[in-house]
Amino acid sequence: MSTTDAAPSRRRKTADGGSEPRARLLRTASDLFYREGIHAVGVDRIVAEAGVTRATFYRHFPSKEDLVDAYLAVEDADLRAAFAAAGASTDDPDRLIELVIEGLADDVERNHTRGCPFINAAAEYPDAASSVRQSVTRHREWFRSTLEHVLADAGVTDAPEAAAELVLLRDAALVGGYLDGWARVRPAFIAAARRAARR
Repeated sequence: MSTTDAAPSRRRKTADGGSEPRARLLRTASDLFYREGIHAVGVDRIVAEAGVTRATFYRHFPSKEDLVDAYLAVEDADLRAAFAAAGASTDDPDRLIELVIEGLADDVERNHTRGCPFINAAAEYPDAASSVRQSVTRHREWFRSTLEHVLADAGVTDAPEAAAELVLLRDAALVGGYLDGWARVRPAFIAAARRAARR
């Protein structure tokens, strides 16, 4: 056991109830997976950069795929929290649509300059039955249905179709922002998203 793992202060619980070594593993892996790709990053590198032992890794994540699922769960939770914060900030359904569109744009600019973590993960896990692809599917279904509710509450005609367009526009914005630069893509995304939401 390394001194890092043995230190009592490192065994404290994090705010979400997980241990500090688990949180470090997840932060390290999330950064590496997003920047370099999931299959390009091995467990040995994650363990080394997180400063834990392999035994610690496998105690918290029985397999690398479990770690990938946890990484995607954090991405999912972050977007859910952003929607919740937007919903808590206004009672005006039309204003909420605008907050959602602006929030999605801000998220790409601040957090997702290398594309969508879910699309990236899906590209590396082609088997639709894998737990990773199931995580991606659950996230996208939640995202689409949440947009439908926001749009329907604002009286948007054919909210399911409008929501599908917004999902597609965000997908395109995540890829376009990475390839062409967000300064160029943001105005086009916002204009198209507003049109989709004004049915």
